[in-house]
Amino acid sequence: MATVINAPTRDEVSENNKVIFDQLEKGLGFVPNLYASYAHNETALGDYLTLQNRRSTLKAKEREVINLAVSQVNECQYCLSAHTALGKMNGFTEDQILELRAGSASFDSKLNALALFVKDITINRGKPTPEALDNFFAAGYDKANLVDVLMVIGDKIISNFIHGVTNVPIDFPLAPELIEA
Repeated sequence: MATVINAPTRDEVSENNKVIFDQLEKGLGFVPNLYASYAHNETALGDYLTLQNRRSTLKAKEREVINLAVSQVNECQYCLSAHTALGKMNGFTEDQILELRAGSASFDSKLNALALFVKDITINRGKPTPEALDNFFAAGYDKANLVDVLMVIGDKIISNFIHGVTNVPIDFPLAPELIEA
């Protein structure tokens, strides 16, 4: 059985993190366990939320493509569950979400290039194949988009690792298993 590092409660975090917990409670209705895990550190939760909420050239749907593909490669059930819910909120169907997790999007050629690129670069630890990068640019993405994609990949890897180490309980509806051919 994996070790669980419990997410701190509001009473167990710094005053600064209490303010953030209150904002999350007000905005989301609860403090997700994964976010709470960042609050073991005085500044990490605020730093992470700043990174996650930075201005981007990417649309919300594109960010969800990245979140789903990276989390699948890294086998993070927490992030897959959270981003399955967010993907649905952003207009993806259950079948589309499963396809995105597998690293493709037959329903949209531009998102397909993005999903393929993200899966490729995540599997290859930051060194995409020339074909994946060429297809990304051929789909209409530019260098500014590339930097934003890399920022979102980094953001998601941080969360995947936080959950991989803490194993905090998943407080979103559990994402279904992905059965790959």
